[in-house]
Amino acid sequence: MGQHDGFGKGITYVDGKWVEGNAPLMGSMTHAVWLSSVVFDGARAIRGMAPDLDRHCARCIDSALKFGLAPPVTAEEIFELAWEGIGKFPADAVLYVRPMMFAEDGFVAPIPESTRFALVITDSPMPDRGGFTACMSSYRRPTADAAPTDAKASCLYPNSARALREAAGRGFDNAVVCDLLGNVAEFATANLYCAKDGIAYTPVTNGTFLNGITRQRVMKLLREAGTEVVEQTITVADLKDADEIFSSGNYAKVSSVTKLEDRDLQPGPVAKKAFELYMEFAETARR
Repeated sequence: MGQHDGFGKGITYVDGKWVEGNAPLMGSMTHAVWLSSVVFDGARAIRGMAPDLDRHCARCIDSALKFGLAPPVTAEEIFELAWEGIGKFPADAVLYVRPMMFAEDGFVAPIPESTRFALVITDSPMPDRGGFTACMSSYRRPTADAAPTDAKASCLYPNSARALREAAGRGFDNAVVCDLLGNVAEFATANLYCAKDGIAYTPVTNGTFLNGITRQRVMKLLREAGTEVVEQTITVADLKDADEIFSSGNYAKVSSVTKLEDRDLQPGPVAKKAFELYMEFAETARR
């Protein structure tokens, strides 16, 4: 298998067959190359477990439709192909599963019938459980009337990249990004939770960030286990007063903030519980 960026060895399903490595998908005149008609989703396969894989496949379809694309496959077909691809790796592999769709033709607006599909599966170890540092970003999440925030779209990620570059320049791993009103929206690469006095809080969805599948799962699992979870507007002052801050997202699942700006933090009991509950749930997602 070939190399694919920093994700390690990978395979790609495109045009009805599996191809090893970083398969070429687009030409210089492909609509997606210069006009950004790319949507994707990301799921995890962890040692034979693929939690919420069906929901990630369904969201890829939903994102494509919101982008004006015409999906050439169904969510069920993506799901089956994903398991087929997972089966091509060792049983103990830790993988990133990325279905994607993009337009081949069109001028500004994509031609729906030109939509193409690819499924990429790469080796991708889980991040270290030691947590990460974060700062406040000067960049903001766009509103729903200014960008396609209701889709998982590639065109939204350059703004996250700006926030990450800014954070790295200040010596931090990630950044907390606010909405245009200055309230906390999410991290640059994941949804955000904080905890105070044993209660978990997460920003209420307001159209500026995706209501992540892992975010929803963590919320459900914590509530079922007896932890109160509150969705509300969260301010920067709320973060500064929180007992713990952590992320939820497909790539790392649950990861704690160890420093926010100049304040040191420790991984706390709510984040620990959330991660343990998630991994217990993941055990039910085997074939």
